[in-house]
Amino acid sequence: INAEYMGSFEEGKMALARSLALGRHRPLSGVFGHLVHAREEHTAVPDFSNYKRPNSGVPEGDYSRRAFTYALTAGGIVVGAHTAKNIVQDFLATMSASADVLALAKIEVDLNSIPEGKSVTFKWRGKPLFIRHRPDDEIAAVRAVDTNSLRDPQSDEVRVKDAKWLIVLGICTHLGCVPIANAGDFGGYYCPCHGSHYDASGRIRQGPAPLNLEVPPYEFMEGGKLLVG
Repeated sequence: INAEYMGSFEEGKMALARSLALGRHRPLSGVFGHLVHAREEHTAVPDFSNYKRPNSGVPEGDYSRRAFTYALTAGGIVVGAHTAKNIVQDFLATMSASADVLALAKIEVDLNSIPEGKSVTFKWRGKPLFIRHRPDDEIAAVRAVDTNSLRDPQSDEVRVKDAKWLIVLGICTHLGCVPIANAGDFGGYYCPCHGSHYDASGRIRQGPAPLNLEVPPYEFMEGGKLLVG
């Protein structure tokens, strides 16, 4: 190494020592153990006064703009929530049943038009509805049956509200066929598809059907009217 380089190196070390002594620089550990010069942390902040808008009319510390921003944000949230509520309500309204569907949900039948011993079929909610006007001997026959001998044990008393009237859905509980009224080995209903026999109480007595004919919700009204549904 020549003497000129060594002299420059020594002068640099002495300059760094003086700078450290005056507090202008501080040593930091660097890669390979060399000293890294670091500037003082107290750097002067530039003056931006020339870039401020003159005579803005808003004194320092005035929070009116901030309040306006908050009010605008809150108003947007309220409007958004109200709009979302209306969208949800409209969506639910489209899923509800229409007026004509609700009208078909119930059916009113004049029982005075059904003679004793007859079974009349009506359409209710797209399904056949059997309404049977039972004579006294038919009532006595179905109530004399031992319920313990039935596949789906039900007494006739729990299946009817008035002994004279049997109201059931005309759908076989086997595969959904429509049974024939006043037919079969038990004088009630008979499904010719697979040979299921029901008595005059709509109970399964013979064949593959597992359950009795379903009894829909109904109530008797004044004047010999029946409301189903």
